[in-house]
Amino acid sequence: QVQLVESGGGSVQAGGSLRLSCLASGYIDSTYCMGWFRQAPGKEREGVAAIYTGDGSTYYADSVKGRFTISQGSAQNTLYLQMNSLKPEDTAMYYCAAGPMNDCSGADSPTRFGYWGQGTQVTVSS
Repeated sequence: QVQLVESGGGSVQAGGSLRLSCLASGYIDSTYCMGWFRQAPGKEREGVAAIYTGDGSTYYADSVKGRFTISQGSAQNTLYLQMNSLKPEDTAMYYCAAGPMNDCSGADSPTRFGYWGQGTQVTVSS
C-alpha cells in the first residue's frame, strides 16, 4: 500500500513560483509512474506532469511546458513540482499520484494511477 502526502501549495501573484512536494510511504520501486494532476472547480482533473521512476523520463502537459519541472528526490519516494511563471489559470487543487506501469505513456489519464494524495491548493492572483 502506498500513501501520498502533498505539501507546498499556497497563494502567489501571477509570475511567481511555488514548489510542491509529495512524500510517498510504502513501496515505490523503479516500475512506477509518479505524477501531478490538478483540478479547478467545475473542471475535470487534468494531468500536469509525470516522471517514470525507472529512467527519469518525463511528460508535461502543453499548458505547463517550459514553466513547470517535475523531479524525483534522491530516494524514489519523493516527488517535486517546481512551478515558475505562474498564471491565474494555474489555480487549482494539485494532486500527487502514483501507479505501477511499464512507462508513463498515457500519464494524462487519472484512471492509470492507483494511488492519490489528498491534494494541496494553489491559488494564483492576477
